[in-house]
Amino acid sequence: MRLALFQPDQPGNVGTMLRLAACLGVGVDIIEPCGFAFDDRQLRRAGLDYADIVQLTRHRDWEAFRTAQPGRIMLLTTRGDVRHADADFADGDIIMVGQESAGAPDFVHAAASVRLRIAQVPGTRSLNVAVAAGIVLAEALRQTQGFPS
Repeated sequence: MRLALFQPDQPGNVGTMLRLAACLGVGVDIIEPCGFAFDDRQLRRAGLDYADIVQLTRHRDWEAFRTAQPGRIMLLTTRGDVRHADADFADGDIIMVGQESAGAPDFVHAAASVRLRIAQVPGTRSLNVAVAAGIVLAEALRQTQGFPS
């Protein structure tokens, strides 16, 4: 199981997701360009010392990511057609989130094997991307018995 961040633009959220992945033993792929300098103070503060233990791979662009990580993409999106709780996760899946400000572009949607959404109260737009990643990653690890022991 991996967590992929497509061109992230909020350093605090990236730090939070790095910390989440480090604590759960999940690798992280960051697909650049990022909307901030990767040594940003907010990133360091949110990731604390977990950024040093997370299994992090940075990819210069989408093509480099797909070459390195050809696994099944499970994209979190407000345009998802499958509720995350109804999805069947498998070892090797890549849980992907788009930019906080813009989501994922159409070509990423087209490459996704499954487009997931988290059920929400009507009238609400979306969850914070790091919160959404945590919810879906927890379900994926539950299904695959992938939580650390």
